[in-house]
Amino acid sequence: MSETTQESELQNGFQPQLESESKVDSQTESEPETKPVEELKPEPVVTDADPKPEEDKESSIQSNETSKPASTDQIARTELRKDEGNRTFTMRELLSELKSDEDDAGSPYSQASTQQQSYQNNAAMELINSVTSADEEGRSRQRILVYAARRYATALERNPEDFDALYNWALVLQESADNVSPDSTSPSKDALLEEACKKYDEATRLCPTLHDAFYNWAIAISDRAKMRGRTKEAEELWEQATKNYEKAVQLNWNTPQALNNWGLALQELSAIVPAREKQKIVRTAISKFRAAIQLQFDFHRAIYNLGTVLYGLAEDTLRTGGSTNPKEVSPNELYSQSAIYIAAAHALKPTYSVYSSALRLVRSMLPLPHLKDGYLTAPPVGNTIAPHSDWKRTEFFLNHEALQQVIRVEQKQVFRSLSGRTADVANIDKRAIRVDIPDIVSVSACADLTLPPGAGLCIDTTHGPVFLVADSWEYLDGWLDAIRLVYTIYARGKTDVLAGIITG
Repeated sequence: MSETTQESELQNGFQPQLESESKVDSQTESEPETKPVEELKPEPVVTDADPKPEEDKESSIQSNETSKPASTDQIARTELRKDEGNRTFTMRELLSELKSDEDDAGSPYSQASTQQQSYQNNAAMELINSVTSADEEGRSRQRILVYAARRYATALERNPEDFDALYNWALVLQESADNVSPDSTSPSKDALLEEACKKYDEATRLCPTLHDAFYNWAIAISDRAKMRGRTKEAEELWEQATKNYEKAVQLNWNTPQALNNWGLALQELSAIVPAREKQKIVRTAISKFRAAIQLQFDFHRAIYNLGTVLYGLAEDTLRTGGSTNPKEVSPNELYSQSAIYIAAAHALKPTYSVYSSALRLVRSMLPLPHLKDGYLTAPPVGNTIAPHSDWKRTEFFLNHEALQQVIRVEQKQVFRSLSGRTADVANIDKRAIRVDIPDIVSVSACADLTLPPGAGLCIDTTHGPVFLVADSWEYLDGWLDAIRLVYTIYARGKTDVLAGIITG
């Protein structure tokens, strides 16, 4: 996956190394790579409408939200023949059938519409034909793309309403844009992406349920927005991208990649809009990253991106003096949450240098030697149906082994020494709630009238359910994610990596 440094920086010089998903066809998702981290210098503070890191801060974390087009073979596989349902074709099949397709009967459409389509096809073909790649591999790939584009042009001349051909041609244009030499001005990458967007627009007009088209269209728009920095035009493009990601998710809710990229687009938009609009957009981005993780617990890119956006929110909250609402998460808690997600991303993908670099900067924000600590309201041990008055707000901590309740009792005089002097020892109550990570079956929010007021948490284990109550629903989200992440890391066999992070 090609990678570029993001424009949206967090205060304190922390720059999120945003991770986005690549373009996809209707069948597959490609796995982007992450380039090595680079050192970035902190930027001076500017106006509220265009917030950047403060000059006197030192730490920095890189960002790399980019999208690599699907491979040429993936593009070819997306084409669907109308008379063969959902069958997909390889590039070899597409090319071998090109000649026979050209010999098919004439189009039933009017000469005027055919001529208009031919004009549009010629404009797009001129762009594709003029692409020159910097290396032989790119030139070879481009020759295949040109050949495929001719096929889609022929199909559209026969049937201007062939949305499959429009969609696949848009993918070809998007792939060609990535093939453009860095110093090329004719055609420009932006011109190819603009033409791809037109094809996606037409394809979705003809088939409004083509969710992959909305997803890849949003990626193309995002790539165009990134070329324009923090301008009004970029703001409009980011808004368009978020709307297309939203449409893609509406059509196919089980798409963590679309949710992740939707969050990234919102985060980019938040760096451009006026300050009064920023926090609302950032909180919406947080909800998209969380939704992506809930669909795929080991989705390390969304986990990492959530960590970066929480860090930025902590910086903004601290700079504005924090919230007066005691139930809202404090800046310190936001910093700690940010570190939890970055640590979890590193544990799942310890070879990613971006995650390693970020972790070095935020590890000290963890409540070491634990991953998370805080307060939860709990019943007496072994009595989940105790009266509400018996439930107590007590301290808990979470590490790589368990969620553990901390019970602190006062010292009591318990014996006299031989010299007659009294000695104090801790009367430690060993009866405390402990949930071992391997015993967890599921973790979920719980709205049960039998629980005390607050945000209910249910941890279903092999020994039965454990019910707890968080101070607020926002605090509950942090506990839910942390417990799920630790269990996911355990299930993926990476517990030793997490243990190394929190124990040193």
